[in-house]
Amino acid sequence: MINGIIVIQKEAGYTSHDVVAKMRGICGQKKIGHTGTLDPEATGVLPVCLGSGTKLCDMLADRDKEYVAELLLGMETDTQDTTGKVLAERPVEVTEEEVRRACDSFVGEYAQVPPMYSALKVNGKKLYELARAGLEVERKARPVVIHKLEILEFRLPAVVFSVSCSKGTYIRTLCADIGQKLGCGGTMAHLKRTRVGEFCLEDAVTLEQLQGMKEEGRLADAVLPVDSVFGKCPAMHVSAEFLNLLKNGNVLRTEQTEEKRVYSPGEWIRVYGANEAFAGIYAFESRRECYIPVKMFLPL
Repeated sequence: MINGIIVIQKEAGYTSHDVVAKMRGICGQKKIGHTGTLDPEATGVLPVCLGSGTKLCDMLADRDKEYVAELLLGMETDTQDTTGKVLAERPVEVTEEEVRRACDSFVGEYAQVPPMYSALKVNGKKLYELARAGLEVERKARPVVIHKLEILEFRLPAVVFSVSCSKGTYIRTLCADIGQKLGCGGTMAHLKRTRVGEFCLEDAVTLEQLQGMKEEGRLADAVLPVDSVFGKCPAMHVSAEFLNLLKNGNVLRTEQTEEKRVYSPGEWIRVYGANEAFAGIYAFESRRECYIPVKMFLPL
């Protein structure tokens, strides 16, 4: 059983579920999960978790992300990207400076209405299922944060930009909102995800490369250890006579660790057992004066 993370460079035409299915074949195991969907035509970084690493899926989905997107002004579609049905086309009579000001206005927190073509659920139904049935339902705006937006290239009516944003941000919707602010409409033509948390495009491998690594007996070279996600957290080691407590996910007292140190209440600590085996994340609780498990990652 492989336990860890493999950063995949997703290619266009694959859904996130397609990637997981292919990786199950390459890695020879079923316990694999992705960390949040990426549109089929989008490319780029998709961290995939294996074995005990699947417990990271929800944590990684919460990380900030970075993208490079191409906005096509003068067009509106039902999917907010160029794969959808064209709803309106308008002349583009805006200047580069007007585009810059419009883009800059979205930096910071803004209320974004999720698109109908998304995997969000309303009354147990995915929005894209309702959209394909010709239905549209009211969606509540959700706060998202655009940390940084930088225009990389003007090819009006196309604009290429990079964006760093919080979880839950739809870049398709950001493109549509920028187009609406400019009065000509807009839709997303291309999207590449370049970073998820600490995982960058430079660290990613394609499915074809991963298959090649397997055939060469180098599959392990693509696997990042589970604890690499928590590299900024301090480490703590459990004394040999108390390893059974750790294996069972029990609370730990300071004197049961090699460091005998009390960390700040609530601070996440990487906890290790014998032979530097990563066991999980703990945090000190001052009321009980002990370390309590936040999430265990014992190898499967």
